[in-house]
Parts: sequence; structure tokens; C-alpha cells
Amino acid sequence: MTDHTAPIGPIENRPTALRTHLCGVLRGSDEGAKVRVCGWVGRRREHGEHLAFIDLRDHTGVIQCVIDTKVDVRSEWVIAIEGTVRRRPEGTVNPGLDTGEVEVGDCTVVVLNEAEPPPFSVDDRDESDEQVRLRYRYIDLRRPRMQRNLRLRARVNAAIRAAMDRQGFCEVETPLLWAPTPEGSREFSVPSRLHHGSFYALPQSPQLAKQLLMVGGFDRYYQIARCLRDEDLRADRQFEFSQLDMEVSFATQDDVMAYVSEAVLDAAEAATGERPPPITHMTWADALDRFGTDKPDLRFGMELVDLAAEFEKTEVRAFSGSHLKALCVPGGAALTRSRLDALGEQAKRAGAAGLAWFRVTAAEGASATLALDSPLDRFLSDTERVALLEKTGAKEGDLILAVSDTHRIACTTLGTLRAALGSPPVGQGPHCYVWVVDFPMFDGVDAGGNPQPAHHPFTMPYEDDLPLLDTVPFAVRSQAYDLVLNGWELGSGSVRIHRRDIQSRIFDTLGISTEEAEKRFGFLLSAFRYGAPPHAGFAFGIDRLAAVLAGEENIREVIAYPKTQSGADLLTGAPGALPASALAELGIRTVPSPGTAST
Repeated sequence: MTDHTAPIGPIENRPTALRTHLCGVLRGSDEGAKVRVCGWVGRRREHGEHLAFIDLRDHTGVIQCVIDTKVDVRSEWVIAIEGTVRRRPEGTVNPGLDTGEVEVGDCTVVVLNEAEPPPFSVDDRDESDEQVRLRYRYIDLRRPRMQRNLRLRARVNAAIRAAMDRQGFCEVETPLLWAPTPEGSREFSVPSRLHHGSFYALPQSPQLAKQLLMVGGFDRYYQIARCLRDEDLRADRQFEFSQLDMEVSFATQDDVMAYVSEAVLDAAEAATGERPPPITHMTWADALDRFGTDKPDLRFGMELVDLAAEFEKTEVRAFSGSHLKALCVPGGAALTRSRLDALGEQAKRAGAAGLAWFRVTAAEGASATLALDSPLDRFLSDTERVALLEKTGAKEGDLILAVSDTHRIACTTLGTLRAALGSPPVGQGPHCYVWVVDFPMFDGVDAGGNPQPAHHPFTMPYEDDLPLLDTVPFAVRSQAYDLVLNGWELGSGSVRIHRRDIQSRIFDTLGISTEEAEKRFGFLLSAFRYGAPPHAGFAFGIDRLAAVLAGEENIREVIAYPKTQSGADLLTGAPGALPASALAELGIRTVPSPGTAST
């Protein structure tokens, strides 16, 4: 379990004109030193009329100060205290504080600023409503947990920059006011005051800009880029996010993965003090077949098994799909029938026709050691029953879940259930990184029946698969790769198409005409006419990496000023209406939302 109170590396004293020491650095070795510390009043405990104990807090921690004169200070007042460091009396040492063996005595208090009582306690034990915390985010940021998280994130950023600089990458900033990019997500638009009726797009990523940098000969580019996507918010998604964005010329996907791996492992070491082992690789097909997802959580087992061969001639109608996959849930036999029914509904929402379940119990007869408790058990042959137990490795008290459908649906359905039933909290277990490679080039079709790109239309297919474009396009593999950490997709990248003939073939397969391609990507295609080198790149979400390293389930906890689930900024009140004069200057007229009565 992640310790949110643990320091992120050693704390160095940083004197200023107003203070000699930070609160959290004082130790027994400082006994006898005259100090001046500044911070916020955490707690005030009175012992009689002229004796009080003040816990003074700054971002490094808390120091106890003993006040033996009458002074009026209250919670969250900003004060300075001058005094002498001394050891605490025997029996009063506080092992829960890094400064717990000492205190500051003979104190003089200077009030620097009074404060109203805060709407919630600045204490990690305070479980105030998140809406209140976000409305008063500047107070919430004082909490040790938030201080630790954001400073951890700062260390992550610093380590990433150092790693990229060390590997010869050049940091280049790209525009925030840009043209639409081809990621496919909804973009934020910015109206132009100078060009009425025209709009900029806020970039989902610097994808096209960084490819142009390769044409411009920068060879190795990186940036900790701010990106924006107008998508529904969730635990691992915000409108605004930061990513390590990089691109490199004359390189393969193995080169890119090596560069990114070094930056990620350096960042993890800076945040946790321990360097993870080298990152393993897994193909997309293997990840789907074994874990039912392209972002597998490798902290636990519960791998999917294939039972198609063993049940090829089954008479169980529920197993008549083209593929049969099963999953063993350790200890799952204890799940109630209502919970099993809920899992069945979850399987249907994931696309499956249904879900079969089997509780594993002790056999009553002498012919077998295990038995199956399930509505389907009576339809199984002895051979099928044995195969189900042996292939899944189930033991007494376990639960077997099975789905029969297409291979993709059977795998993804059980993958969803595997994550729901087995994934530990983010802060538990090891950090298991994995590169997922060899993604399909296409995934799904559009309204016109044309294949859709699994990543984006500039991803290079494998040379050996090019002949399949005209016959079986969904069998074409792309040179795309994702980095996954504990079930979170950190980011993705690919080798880019730099040859005009291959790009034209991909556009033809996607149903994108020459005219449409020129309209959407003309400036990039034009640049490619002037000598585009082979290049490849990657981008990963720093918010997500920092959240996992901090043991947080939601990236809001590693962002200073996040939005709510509905996209609102409770601190500032954004989004808000513009005055009529501003709308007129932009040439914009607002209309009622659909379903809203006009006035």
C-alpha cells in the first residue's frame, strides 16, 4: 500500500530572509540552535493559562513549538516563531513525526496573517466532500497528501527531462492554437477575433507538428506538452493533460521503446527510490488472448484459457460460439447468486450473449475430488468437466467463468470481469510495466463500411503485411506500440508513414479521397514532398504515470487544479458565459442547447 505520508527523498533546508529553518528538517542534532520557523498553525493545545503547544506546519512537515506566554493564534493563521531547539522531555517523544524527538522552546510568536476558519481540516484524515475540496483547492493543496503528490510529479518531470536531454533529444515547444489533428477525439475550438467565422483547434497532441520537426531535420525532439481533448471525464482522463511527447528520425520502434523506457524507469526511480526491472514486451494478440485487453494488469494471475478444442463437439448450447474462453477466480465460489447475476449482466453489456459460471466444490463420491455447482453442470460430459477443471487449474472454493462467442468478444468480456474481480487497488503490489506491440492496423468500420485506423492514419504497417491491404485489411499489423502500467495505458506511439505511395494506399483503404486528404492533412502531405526521413515517436500521459506512482486511483489527485466529472472548475466557476460585447467582437451568436426553450 502506498504511504502518502512518506517523504519523496531527503528534505534540504532552504533558509530565506524570513526564516532560518524549514519546519520538517529539525532533528536532535539541532539541539541548542536558535531558529526562526514560519508556517501555518496546524493544531493549538492549551495547558493552563500561560502554556500552549502549537504544531507549526510548512510543506516539509510539522514541528511542535512550546509557548509559555499568552498569545492568541488560531487554526491556519500564518505565523513566525523564534526559539531554541531542545529535546522533548522523556516520555513525550512522538515517533509518528520526523521531528518528533525535538521541539522549539523559549518561543516568540509573530503573527504574519490571520485567517478565517477553513471549511475543512487540513489533515489527510479529513474525508470532506470532494466538491468542497475542489471549491477551496488552495486549502486542499496544503494537505500533506497533495503536497507529496505534486512534488512527486515534479520529480517525475525533472527525471524525464534529464533522461531525454541525456539521450540527445532537443526540447521544442509547439503551438497551442493549431489546426485539427487526426487522433479522432473531440477537440476544443477557439474562435478567431481577427478572422470571423474561423476557429483554431486546441491540440489533442502535437502529432503533426512533431512530424514536421522531423522533416525540418531536428532528428530527436521531445516536449512535456499540454494537450486538450473534449472527452467525457473519468478517473484517468481530464480535459487538460500533460504528456511526454517525442519523435526521432532514422529509428525503429525498438529504438523508440528503448528511449522511452529509460525516461520512464528514471522517473519511477526518482519518485519511489527504487528502479523497476527492464520493461517486458507482449504482442497485442497475446495480451488479448491471455488477459482479454490491450492494457493488461500483470500484478496478478487469473489468465484466460482457451477451451475451444476440448468443447469442439459439446452439446451444451451455451457453448456453441466459435470460441470458448474461461477464467478462474480464486475464492470466487463464495460470491452470492445475486453477484453472479450481476456479472452476467456486466458480460452482456460487454457484448457477450451470456456468461456461464461454475462453483468448484468438493466431490461427494470417491470417483473425483472436485465437483462443479452450476445450472450447466448436468449438460457437461465427464471429459468436459475434467477439461474445465484441469485447463483452468481451479481448486475447491474457486469460481470458473466462461464465455462462448467470437474470439474478440469472448476475450474482452472475460478481460473486463478479470479486472473487476482481480485488480488490486492502484497503491498495492508492484509496478508492472509492459510494452504491447503489433497492434492491428484497422479496428472497426465507419458508416460507409470503410476500415477505421486503430491508432491514426499515419501509422506504418509492417512491410510483410502490405499485400494484405487489398484483400484482408484487418489482418494487417501496424508498427504501433503502447506502454501499460498496472492496467493503465500510459501512452502509445508508432513508426510513421514517410512514403507517399504507402500513405496513398492507406488513405484508399480508409476511403479517404485525395481531395479530403489534402483538405485535412495538406500541410503535412506537402511537407513530405520535400524529403521526409523515416521517423517514429511516442507520447505518454505524465498525469497517469504520476497517479500510479503516488498510489492514487484518480489523476485529479496529482493535478493542481483539476475539473470535476462534469468538466466544471469549482474554484473559478468556469465555464461561464461571455458578455455580449465579447461575443460580438468574436462574431459569435449563441443559440439554446437542444431541448432548451428559447427566450
